[in-house]
Amino acid sequence: MIWQLTSHWSPLVTPLIFGLLLQAPFTQPSTIAQPNFVLLLADDLGIGDVGCYGNDTIRTPNIDGLAKEGVKLTQHIAAAPLCTPSRAAFLTGRYPLRSGMDAINDYRVIFWNAGSGGLPPNETTFAKILQHQGYSTGLIGKWHQGVNCESRNDHCHHPLKHGFDYFYGMPFTLISDCQPTETPEMDRGFRRKLWLSTQMIGLITLTAVLGRLTGLISVHWRTLTCLAGFSLLFFISWFSSYGFVRYWNCIMMRNHGITEQPMVTDRTTSLILRESISFIERNKHKPFLLFLSFLHSHTPLLTTEKFLGRSRHGLYGDNVEEMDWMVGQVLDAIDKEGLRENTLVYFASDHGGWLERQEGERQLGGWNGIYKGGKAMGGWEGGIRVPGIFRWPGVLPAGTVIDEPTSLMDIYPTVVHLAGGEVPQDRVVDGRDLLPLLRGAAAHSEHEFLFHYCGVHLHAVRWHQKDTGAVWKAHYMTPIFSPPGAGACYDRGVCQCFGEGVALHEPPLLFELSQDPSEAKPLSADTEPLFDTVIRKIGRAVEEHRRTLTPVPQQLSVSNVVWKPWLQPCCGTFPFCWCDKEGDNKLADL
Repeated sequence: MIWQLTSHWSPLVTPLIFGLLLQAPFTQPSTIAQPNFVLLLADDLGIGDVGCYGNDTIRTPNIDGLAKEGVKLTQHIAAAPLCTPSRAAFLTGRYPLRSGMDAINDYRVIFWNAGSGGLPPNETTFAKILQHQGYSTGLIGKWHQGVNCESRNDHCHHPLKHGFDYFYGMPFTLISDCQPTETPEMDRGFRRKLWLSTQMIGLITLTAVLGRLTGLISVHWRTLTCLAGFSLLFFISWFSSYGFVRYWNCIMMRNHGITEQPMVTDRTTSLILRESISFIERNKHKPFLLFLSFLHSHTPLLTTEKFLGRSRHGLYGDNVEEMDWMVGQVLDAIDKEGLRENTLVYFASDHGGWLERQEGERQLGGWNGIYKGGKAMGGWEGGIRVPGIFRWPGVLPAGTVIDEPTSLMDIYPTVVHLAGGEVPQDRVVDGRDLLPLLRGAAAHSEHEFLFHYCGVHLHAVRWHQKDTGAVWKAHYMTPIFSPPGAGACYDRGVCQCFGEGVALHEPPLLFELSQDPSEAKPLSADTEPLFDTVIRKIGRAVEEHRRTLTPVPQQLSVSNVVWKPWLQPCCGTFPFCWCDKEGDNKLADL
């Protein structure tokens, strides 16, 4: 009888069941109201440094496992090739020049904790929207978006003013100056010039004094006193900042309070991992956002002893392998608390690896695989194409690889929509919701064009021609490598965005990335029949894009990036800034 009923209704039941099966994957996320988010962002990690992207000398089993259990993006693009602007775009879903967080000069990142520039208070981060949706929001690790505006404790750019309930980490960025045994890194060339100028002024002063004492020079003692005073003031004017970089910039904070000044680098990794796991444990009974912003793999490559010498890629490889272990520890904490099925995990890097970062024979920067260029290069793929991995068991199909143009800015609308929030309508948001693409509901990325800036200078534009699958890229400017043909700017240490350090191209250099991802063979009107059509199409897109830009205060102007002693975060009475509030803590063996 049951068979007879089934047989009788089968013409109606079969299409109904088939329809429900098709519909199930697209309705499934609605069963998970407000998933947790764990966003893992590496620092200066090259796309070629990860096993699942082709590296065979650095072991990254935990990151590779995320890709195996989730979705790997092969054309994931940073909005800028340096830390500060890229992270501003990540947090706001907007090109950094819309918020004034890209440079009009050679100062392309936040340079001091005591600068006045930073992520403007009127910018709305995804953390702020999730906070309004009832999420607990935490940032552990690197911030590098500024601290103060007008006074030492106004904290106008601080994470807690931008939607995070909890912050533990560096308000600045890790630099070699933070490690006493390392060669100073910050503004190294400018610092040399200051030392040279000081020595020359001092030598002139000493020569004048000796000449006066020996009678060889007729000069008043008042003049010599003024000259000596000028020499001393000149020295103090710069040494008061550059001479104490470790104390001014290398600090750790918990919320608004400073816990270490200067930071004790031997325990930084353990503390960041402990804080990350603790945040998950404290918030396991309510929706949370954890933004774990790694200090790895930025120089000076802080690596604990148990990972030293373990990789086949030197200290840099050791550091990446330790970061992968940290990823594994965080994932284990998620599993331990039973949060695996309702937690979206995302892993990426803020931009490409730093090719020029070397000390003698040691290569301290990352590798960008087959892609040309690296960190600080706004147009070439090596500076902006980064790892991008999503895992959400039961929602995102495991083992999926997507070769569509996506952006770090896409995290903003993706996270906001999943949390039940709304993207701000009073401003341009450049990111696009990735969920339809990640789940297979959409075949193509919503991005038709992506604009690749170096500072405020447009270096290149990417056009995704969806009807053919072609990905065209036109370069209007490219950095001049030094020495010539070297593939990076080794003589300068970092490539420039404008001026004598770049070559202008008219017509633009054109590549078809789906056929030439290494950007090795520029096309021309003679070799590509669509050359003129593509260049015109991209040119019209640039004009339309520029009409959406509005003038904003420049957060990275010289006046905003210089060191201002009245803005210096200090855990004592300035200038006596020293504290170690973590010193007596007994770290658990993680």
